[in-house]
Amino acid sequence: MKPPSRAKDAPLPRSRPPLERMLRIHQAIASRRYPNATTLAGDIEVVPKTIHRDIDFMRDRLGLPIEYDGRKYGYYYTQEVSAFPTLQITEGELFALLVAEKALQQYRGTTFEKPLLSALRKMESALPDTISLHLADWDQGISFRTSAEPILDLEIFDTLAKATAGHRQLLVTYRKPGSKQTEQRTLDPYHLANINGEWFLFAFDHLRQDIRTFVPSRIHSAQPTGKTVPRPHKFSIEKILQDSFGVHSGKGEFRVVIRFDAVAADYIREKRWHPSQELREVKDRGVELRLKLSSLGEIQRWILGWGGSAVVHEPPELVAAIRRAAQRMLTPST
Repeated sequence: MKPPSRAKDAPLPRSRPPLERMLRIHQAIASRRYPNATTLAGDIEVVPKTIHRDIDFMRDRLGLPIEYDGRKYGYYYTQEVSAFPTLQITEGELFALLVAEKALQQYRGTTFEKPLLSALRKMESALPDTISLHLADWDQGISFRTSAEPILDLEIFDTLAKATAGHRQLLVTYRKPGSKQTEQRTLDPYHLANINGEWFLFAFDHLRQDIRTFVPSRIHSAQPTGKTVPRPHKFSIEKILQDSFGVHSGKGEFRVVIRFDAVAADYIREKRWHPSQELREVKDRGVELRLKLSSLGEIQRWILGWGGSAVVHEPPELVAAIRRAAQRMLTPST
């Protein structure tokens, strides 16, 4: 049996939500009428390929005992199915879904916005009818803000994201920090990460023969070379960043000790700044932060941001670097 014919210029029927389609497929199979993909497609107004995909999902993901009877040319249940399995969601999970939708604000304009929104809408459509999501109602109740939003060339960022996911080598034009000139680099992209609200590309740099970190906003152009470069099995972003205070890791081993006064102490206690951190209470309601790091550049900039509320005690080279930076801040430029 073929699905009903459609006039040449008639509009295609609007696809039903997946949960509604599968519920109707379940009802047809449970009625023991032995429906097949063609008859179901005609009844639900979709193509048979969609029915096959839904049935595979019902069998493999929902665990429904669906089989095809070659003699009766249709599907049936091999055992009794009392009810169609529905998505069960707790109040906490629903709230988390709402928060996730609001979190998308920080990805507005990036290549991730459209697929993330699409995934959320699919989850919403799969919810039971008794639960309704009014995401717009949460605009005044939940928000995400960033103090500094990275400026991205969306076309370049999209190229980086696709090349990283597809293991494709890139030829990029890159400007190093503090330099006016650009230079070409051949990169094997391994990982694209958002760290503290900023994007970074971790890639094998053929010029340096090592894994380096690149800021997408400093990449002026990016073109695939046509070569596929699978990510090495030993590559681990967690291992690379485990001893860094942010993005840049080094080969050193530094024991960092910083004391914060009472003004800053509560802020320090309220966050986990690094996996290695140890907090020790000191007099006058202050707190001492101890870290084990592989480099000092990022921690130096972070300490300067606390002004006089932070005093470095170890290591000596960090104490000297902070002193020099503070002196330069007090010296007028000529």
